[in-house]
Amino acid sequence: MTSDQTLAVAAPVRPTLPIVGSEARFPVRRIYCVGRNYVAHVREMGGDETRDFPLMFQKPADAVVHDGGTVPYPPGTDNLHYELEMMVAMKSGGYMISPEDALSHIYGYGICIDMTRRTVLGSPDGPRIPWELKKAFDHSAPCGPIYPVADVGHPSSGSIRLEVDGVARQDSDLSLMIWKTPEIIATLSRFFSLEPGDIIMTGTPSGVGAVVPGNVLVGTIETLGSLTVTIGEPAVPA
Repeated sequence: MTSDQTLAVAAPVRPTLPIVGSEARFPVRRIYCVGRNYVAHVREMGGDETRDFPLMFQKPADAVVHDGGTVPYPPGTDNLHYELEMMVAMKSGGYMISPEDALSHIYGYGICIDMTRRTVLGSPDGPRIPWELKKAFDHSAPCGPIYPVADVGHPSSGSIRLEVDGVARQDSDLSLMIWKTPEIIATLSRFFSLEPGDIIMTGTPSGVGAVVPGNVLVGTIETLGSLTVTIGEPAVPA
């Protein structure tokens, strides 16, 4: 689209994330997610810990909620869950990236929470339910600021912890990821052209659970600071 084109409706605003130590902001293009990437979480969800092909899905970019923001309780569920994850922010990419080259395409890292409708009301709970209903709803992607690789390197170990109202619910280590960051990037690039502005949620450890309006979630990852969001009142009245 050229700048002189007339738009029929207002153009959507592209979400951006703050960058630690910079006035510049990171434009969010797509949000890729990896599921069941910690052994203990796989077990608590009823699976086994084999290295099966990773579970992959997407969230809309405008689902981003910033640090300090509010996640309205979504319609269509009475069982809203948190899933704390490390976020990878891409500066370049393409198709068919090798694991050996994957880290060179990363701009930085941060903290994110994959908010999930664990139960979808009015639908039979089974494998045929579109993942968009469970994962891709409005305000489902709280994301903290991005820490550039130049400042934090490439985290592969370190504490990952989430508290709800001051009580620890998730407490694990990045080293326990089944699929490591280079493998995740290489696998995604077999099916999608990764591009600048893409972010990747890399999976959650065990301890996921339900939240209700008023709960305050604080996620921390070693070297990557913290992310705080509050669960708000329902977006749509019951």
